[in-house]
Amino acid sequence: MHKGFLKAAAFIGALSVVLGAFGAHGLKQLLDEKSLAVYETAVRYQFYHVFALAAVGILYKEFPVKMLRYAGGLFLTGMLFFSGSLYLLTYRAVAHNDGFLWAGPITPLGGVLLIAAWICLALGIGKGK
Repeated sequence: MHKGFLKAAAFIGALSVVLGAFGAHGLKQLLDEKSLAVYETAVRYQFYHVFALAAVGILYKEFPVKMLRYAGGLFLTGMLFFSGSLYLLTYRAVAHNDGFLWAGPITPLGGVLLIAAWICLALGIGKGK
């Protein structure tokens, strides 16, 4: 399980760099400042939580407790919901698409999942040997 979290962190970290570079070089001409800020928030939060997911993988090897497994799953799901919904809203702005309005309410749910992941991480560390 710990290697799965570490591999996911590595791939999502690489994706974060790709998406960050795309935002810096490809989207600046296509988006207004507000939409670009939304995109940058998505990349930033995704990248921050890559380190948390990697920490879960490292800690889970030493302390294979259920709470750390929950933390890893919540970090993954939270990143998908939080950053993913912001990416969809950015796509909506670039494509001048009226769809994806449902993505807006998903963002706070992703934030709640990330908060829950941090709490599970703390509880998991507390239950370790």
